[in-house]
Amino acid sequence: MTTITVFGGGSWGTALAHLLASEGRDVLLWCRSAEQARAITLTGRNPKHLKTVDLAPKLLSTANLSDAADFSPNWISAVPAQAFRSLMERLAPFRQEGLRICNVAKGIEIASGFRLSEVAAQVIPDGDYALLSGPSHAEEVAAGQPAAVVVAAVDEATARHWQELVMTPAFRVYTSTDVVGVEIGGAVKNVIAVGAGIARAMGLGDNATAALVTRGLAEIMRLGARLGANPLTLAGLTGAGDLMVTCFSGLSRNYRLGLEIGRGKSLQEASDALGEVAEGAFTVRALVEHALKLDVDIPLSMAVYGALYRGTPPAELLEALLVRSPKPEMPPLFWRE
Repeated sequence: MTTITVFGGGSWGTALAHLLASEGRDVLLWCRSAEQARAITLTGRNPKHLKTVDLAPKLLSTANLSDAADFSPNWISAVPAQAFRSLMERLAPFRQEGLRICNVAKGIEIASGFRLSEVAAQVIPDGDYALLSGPSHAEEVAAGQPAAVVVAAVDEATARHWQELVMTPAFRVYTSTDVVGVEIGGAVKNVIAVGAGIARAMGLGDNATAALVTRGLAEIMRLGARLGANPLTLAGLTGAGDLMVTCFSGLSRNYRLGLEIGRGKSLQEASDALGEVAEGAFTVRALVEHALKLDVDIPLSMAVYGALYRGTPPAELLEALLVRSPKPEMPPLFWRE
């Protein structure tokens, strides 16, 4: 019997749990709120996220962490990146033989600057870790619209395990062993998407937005290369693909956060208006606060950080970017540009 526990009753966790249960998997969705879990069980709808989606009848829900952990050795973590360590620490006493963990959050831990695979290795070192990333809006996945993503693990057999477990006719899953590349692409594109939203709100036009997103990809590639990623990974679904969907879609929380910032709202006001977590606002803090350790030039991320946390007017940040010294588009050691 194929069983899966999805931890996190937000939009993405709900969409994945619904998708898999619709395909006949036995899925248990863990929610932090007992009220939310009861509502899903009684009404077949999530009262907080994807509210209009009629969830698969096979989908079960609970707020009991022990029950959720015992339900399956296949754990999908869909909590926000900054809550990942806390969840793993709470789950560690319940780990079982044959445990496999697949993380679907996209971010970098602020406190340590660690990628989430590094966090997992610290907290549950004997866990078989993978991550899933790619262009995949929760709303479209829940509606059964086609999507293609990548599941990455150091061990190819682990990646194939998750590929077989979560792939459906409409949800195509590729495999990779480039954990660093998949993590960096998924995390940093959220920062660039905030910048794209700011640019759109400023009315800078399609040319400027295309330039920003393309130079954002160069920034992602520099950082990825510095950390040992394969550049081809970042030209694929979890790099360029995820960047496109996040920077140009009204469904993107990070893009919408940037729109609100570009219209003059503070980060708190923009976050309140959004009503959901925009991971880019946290990832940019991790990038900037650990930039010296990373030893990578990240001008766009620095500009987004300035808009979000220093209150620097976007027009001033734009001027600073435009007066940067000219250089080759892709110098030989581009990650140290």
